[in-house]
Formats: sequence, structure tokens, C-alpha cells
Amino acid sequence: MMGFAELKRNVTGRGLCWFFCGLLLAFATAGCGVQKRGSAHIAIRLAIGGQVQLIYLPATLARDLGYYTDEGLDVTLQDFPGGAKSLESLLGGSSDVVCGFYEHTVQMAAQGRDLRAFVDILRYPGLVAVASAKGINRVEDLKGKNIGISAPGSATQLFLNYLLTKHGLKPADSSTASIGMSATAVGAVTHGTVDAAIMTDPAFHMVLKQMPSIRVLADTRTGSGVREVFGVETYPSAVLYSTGSWIDAHPDATARLTRAMIRTITWMRTHSPEAVRAQMPQEFRTDDEATDLQAIKATQEMLSLDGRLTPESVEAVKAVLSVSLDDVRRGSIDLSKTYTNQFVDRAQ
Repeated sequence: MMGFAELKRNVTGRGLCWFFCGLLLAFATAGCGVQKRGSAHIAIRLAIGGQVQLIYLPATLARDLGYYTDEGLDVTLQDFPGGAKSLESLLGGSSDVVCGFYEHTVQMAAQGRDLRAFVDILRYPGLVAVASAKGINRVEDLKGKNIGISAPGSATQLFLNYLLTKHGLKPADSSTASIGMSATAVGAVTHGTVDAAIMTDPAFHMVLKQMPSIRVLADTRTGSGVREVFGVETYPSAVLYSTGSWIDAHPDATARLTRAMIRTITWMRTHSPEAVRAQMPQEFRTDDEATDLQAIKATQEMLSLDGRLTPESVEAVKAVLSVSLDDVRRGSIDLSKTYTNQFVDRAQ
């Protein structure tokens, strides 16, 4: 091999300069190649409080559309029976991010915990109060009735309590029964196990098909319904949220996850219900295509237009929670710390 002294004698002046430039470029290229081969996607564990509910469909579609991969993310979807279990997983360190209801960040703020929503998925919560028993034509008629909710302490129960209070009743004026959110909820309503229920799609549309005469007492799947019930233009429900410490430690991962979700929401809004259904995993579909398409169309209307949360909308969420939760009602909560739009702003 040629020694450095001999190399110096043979390569001088401008030639020496070009030689070293080429040598440095070769090392740089080799270094870049090693980094690229050794690089890996950022791993994120995403907990979902009931994955097959249409309100959480964007979390799954982002995977199936390849948007997580496009952002360099390796997202593991973790399905839990409800939002409370997803929250427990996050607080226990078994998950990194939750696809769940924004209200959890407010509940935790009342307990001194720092959780932040960083992208709004739905601008309407999609909860529908329906009555199947005779004699129930308005919310006031729910007094003394048995009402189905998904589970104790769930968003469906908090919504019910708020609805009763708004119409001059107390939560204790009616009883509740846990009926789940899907087939069990449909069965409870259609078989008369409960007098009324708080439902979401696609279960609501399945009931509507079997019982066309069912009465809708409140419908928060539309802008007019949200204004009537909550008095605001938008009401954040399904969001992506995590602990403040995780977001602060992983701003790049948070930004990538936000971009993937915004792309998914945009795709769902701009494609036909038929195209969305075709992209959905089998477990999201029913055997009735027409019912599926109706539910998808309703869900598309509920999707956020830009992923942002607003001060007035989060105030509305606090008002709902204050009816049922003493610590929220009595606590001093800075709502501006329960969400951030910084990642959505960067994704536009």
C-alpha cells in the first residue's frame, strides 16, 4: 500500500486538494449510507377505546392507507373496551398516545395531571339519545326510565347526565344500564331491555333500520344538533392525546402522527362513502351495505375540518363534565394547557 509520504509526493497542488475533497465526500457518503441502513421507523403504541367504532375509524385507516409508514412511524394499534381503559394504559406506561375523547384531558387536569390533545379528529361527538318505549317523546319524559349507556363513567353517561340537567331533571331521576356500544346495544334497544339509550354509529343506524319508529331526543352528529345541545359550533370528542412529558420528549413523533391523521381525515372527507367502506377492515362492516354507507356518511359530516380545538369548544366540554364530576366543577383548571394546536399548525 502507498504510504502517506509517497502519496504526498505523487499528488501535489490542485490535485492534492481535489484528492482530499473526494476522500471526504467518500467518507460522508459512506456515513450516510450506514445511517440510512441502520435507521428504523419511530415506534408508537396507540391505544384506542373501542377500535371498531366509526368515531375512531381514522386511527385504523391511517395505518391501512399507509400514512403512518409515509411519516416514518411504526404504529401499533392497541384495542381497549373503552376510553377509561385506554387512559389507564397511557398513565401506566403501556401506551404512548390515546385515540379517545378529549374530555379525559380535562378530567386529568382536575387531578393535577398534564395530558394534552394535539389533533381533533371529530368536530361533533356523534352521540344520539333515542327512545324506544312508549310515552317518551322528549328528554323530560326520561324521568323514572331505564336508560342504556355504554359503561359507568363513560362519555355516554356524562352526556346523559348533562342532557337531563339541561332539561330540568337530575341524573338520579333515571336509572342506567350498561349495554356496550355495538351489537349488545342494538339488542338492548330492539328487545326493550332499556326504555332509551345513548348510542353512536353504526349501532344507531342498525337500530333505526329495525325500528323506524324509534324517536330521536337529541342528535350530536350534526352542526345544528351540537348547537342545540351545547350552544357551540364545534364540540371536540375523538382526539389524539398523550401526556405532556411524552409530547415534550417526542415533538418530531407527535408532528408526524399529526400529519398522518390530518391526511386521513382529509381522505375520508373527500372520498365517497363507498370508497371509505371499501377501505375499511372487515370487522368495521356489517352485512348490510346500505346501513354501513349511511353511518359512514354521518361520520364524514362529523370529521374535523382542520384538526384544531378552540377555546369556546373546550369550555363546552368542561361544562358537560361539571355536571357529573365534582373535581372538575370545583377545581381550578387552565383549559389552555389541556390541548395544543402547534402540531396541527405545522401540518397545514
